[in-house]
This record gives sequence, C-alpha cells and structure tokens, in this order.
Amino acid sequence: MVNTHYKSVVKKELNKFGLHFIIADLGAVDIMENITEEQREQIRIALLKSGLELMDAKKAELVEKVTDIITEMIHHTDELYKTNLPDYLSKKLDYDYTYLASIFSEGHGTTIEEFINYQKIERIKELIIYDELTLTEIARKMDYSSVGHLYSQFKKVTGLTTSHFKNLNNKRRILVEEVRD
Repeated sequence: MVNTHYKSVVKKELNKFGLHFIIADLGAVDIMENITEEQREQIRIALLKSGLELMDAKKAELVEKVTDIITEMIHHTDELYKTNLPDYLSKKLDYDYTYLASIFSEGHGTTIEEFINYQKIERIKELIIYDELTLTEIARKMDYSSVGHLYSQFKKVTGLTTSHFKNLNNKRRILVEEVRD
C-alpha cells in the first residue's frame, strides 16, 4: 500500500549505493548486505533529500499493527460502526492516537483516515459484487451517515458511481458465464 513513487525513490537511492535489497509491503526494505552505521547515515541523508525518512523496526511494526487492526475491522467484522477508531487503536496498542497517526503517515505515505476510506471502498466493492445488501444497508454497515455520503466517497476514490461499478461487474459476470457454457 506504500506509494509507488516512494518505492521508486528508495530503489533509486539504494541502487546508487550498489546494495542488493527487496522492497516489501508497508515500505519495509530488506538489505542483503551488512551495512555500517556510516552507510546507514548516508542512506538516511539521501532519502531525506527526497522527502523520505528511515523508520526503525519498532515503528514499522507499529504501522503494520495499525494496518492489520483497520483491515481486520473493515473486512472481517461488523464492529466498525460501533467503534471510535482513534480510541480503539489507542487502547489496543497502548499509544496516543496522535503518535500512531504520525507514525502511520510516515510509514504509509498516507493518513490513517485516507487508508480507512480506501479500505472501506474496497469492502464496499465486495459487498456490491455479492449483491446481498442494499446500498442503504451497505452505507449503515460501513458507517456512512447516508447513502449520498457513500456515493460521494465511492466516486471520489474510484472515479465511478456505485451503479456503474455494479454494471461493469455484471457485464464481467455475464462474459464469464458465457465462456463456461
């Protein structure tokens, strides 16, 4: 979920140092060689010039925990509408929400709120495809104040209306069914 621009910057800078590495999800980078503190500092300075910061393993783990909690809540439970997420994250992880939000933005390149919106839209897409709930029920389930709010957020993130998305999916389903016959 880390921004592709950030990944390309990191790749470019690490290549300059002749390092072998793997860029994992959430912005984690595994460097195959052992590097000195001096090399680490040089990498840190090079990344800073591009607007990026090195994050220690503890902070990266915290970002991953926040990501997992949000993803679990949105995709695998019905607890979203019952929960004040900032309070829930603070209690669950035993950190101040402001600190969590800052670390998350640093690690993800996006705010917690933007990540939540994106995950909610992904879940809404699934629910539209399943076609078991009305949009009113989906809006309530996903903690939107109204169907209109759901519509506007969906359009903002996907560029499509919910009905256009549903029609596209129905056309794909028909094509797949025709292929199987």
